[in-house]
Amino acid sequence: MIHSANITKRFGKMQAVSDVSFALEAGGSVALWGSNGAGKTTLIRCLLGVIRHRGRVTMNGIDVRRRGRHARALVGYVPQELAFHDDARLGSAMMFFAKLRGVDRAQAARALDAVGLTGHERKRVRDLSGGMKQRLALAVALLSDPPLIILDEPTSNLDAAGRGEVVLTLQQLREAGKTLLFASHRPDEVISLADRVLVLERGQLERDTTPAELWPTEKPVQVVRLYLSMASETDAADALRSAGHAVHLNGHGLCVAVARDRKAEPIIALARHHIEVRDIEVLDDVRLPEASQ
Repeated sequence: MIHSANITKRFGKMQAVSDVSFALEAGGSVALWGSNGAGKTTLIRCLLGVIRHRGRVTMNGIDVRRRGRHARALVGYVPQELAFHDDARLGSAMMFFAKLRGVDRAQAARALDAVGLTGHERKRVRDLSGGMKQRLALAVALLSDPPLIILDEPTSNLDAAGRGEVVLTLQQLREAGKTLLFASHRPDEVISLADRVLVLERGQLERDTTPAELWPTEKPVQVVRLYLSMASETDAADALRSAGHAVHLNGHGLCVAVARDRKAEPIIALARHHIEVRDIEVLDDVRLPEASQ
């Protein structure tokens, strides 16, 4: 489905993506994992062919650089920031995008049904929950029934209920045979949806692994946020990764996913590097699906 070779993108002196190569076969699901600024969004834009880059990307054998329009016809894309008119009704918004895509009303109805929004057509966009807006964006992406869905942080601005709605919808699309590639900083999404995880840091592909290898436990995984005392978060993240932990660094502490009965392990790993943890915040539990245990 997707084959990328040596993808590299610079913005001035900054190298946002550096020599990234991977393949995603039809029916598979790959998560892009990494800290803010790791290169996830830039890599997605390179794969879509909407920004110039070095290297080669093909989708079903179609070269994205040479035949970008044909390649993108295979893709349903859901960006991180949604753009819907608040006063529009859900059905009207859907038909607007259907006309842009040259898709008939019946296909628009099928796309809404696929994401569980049938019956909500009269609701105004401003009255939709965050999860429903995200599912509307997913319905727009499904208008032409593409085999590949690419999503950039699909639940980043949602509450727990909204996240659950979107993840369930994506699981159903996977079961229906869609291929997924998505960026995420939430272990629960990665565990629930991905076969493989591409770990990106500073634009480089550090690991091509699986959720079970990142979080090798049969027990619930818990996300903890560590706040440091007078230490570089980047140095601390490097120390944790060298100890085998999956880390998300976003400028508000270090988020680490660990087994619930081993929350002290990241603190011990940092202590070995003489990095002091000032405070710890325990976030949500993540249960591994039965197939991963």
